[in-house]
Amino acid sequence: MLTTELHDGITVLRLKHGKVNAFDLELMRRWIDEITLLERAETPAVVLTGTGSVFSAGVDLRQLIAGGREYVQEFVPLLGDMLFKTFTFPKPLVAAVNGHAVAGGCLLACACDYRVMSEGEGRIGVPELSVGVPFPSVAMEILRLTLPNHRLQSLIYGGLTCAPSEALANGFVDELAESGELLSRALAMANRLGSLPPASFRLTKRMTRQPSRDRMVHYMRAIDEEVLEAWQSSSVLSAVDEYVQRTLKK
Repeated sequence: MLTTELHDGITVLRLKHGKVNAFDLELMRRWIDEITLLERAETPAVVLTGTGSVFSAGVDLRQLIAGGREYVQEFVPLLGDMLFKTFTFPKPLVAAVNGHAVAGGCLLACACDYRVMSEGEGRIGVPELSVGVPFPSVAMEILRLTLPNHRLQSLIYGGLTCAPSEALANGFVDELAESGELLSRALAMANRLGSLPPASFRLTKRMTRQPSRDRMVHYMRAIDEEVLEAWQSSSVLSAVDEYVQRTLKK
């Protein structure tokens, strides 16, 4: 599900859950536990990556449909908690995007401080509206901070995924690397950020992200109840089912 390994003191946290590292309740709970432990660990920085040709396909849509309203009621708040915990992680967090990073997988990468993507066939983006679901407030604030203002609406409304070169141009990632050099490039950045005085990095990151964090906390109270109601509605669940039938069962 999640594995950790050390590279010269830097922790590599690897998603290894099913074929496409899709989010379900089990993975999200484990993620929150693991990232909480890493906050207290001696490691100065963390690299997040996936397995094989997939970083993460985001939400396990089949499980979402099978679980119905009761599953959704537990899933959506936990998804917000997972992204919030990642976004507010006080140490340097570098994403080594080894392949497809779609929807929640893209958001998880965007919650990191720096993203290196492998050149190749992988795609990254946020097709949530194409699937039929609204963004939780935490997800929207992550995108506001990550994507350039003049591209934000078109990338969200369009729901298209980007090839690596497009991802770099659109702000989804900060750097491209050949597949064989992906981890080493991510580790190099993690080492550079991790070598900074920890208190200085922590405070700078906190100040950089505080406005986004404040909006997350506000909108989690003000809007996320509506988001949850929408995810549980028959129209949204039907739209998700249609999307699965149309795209995932080809």
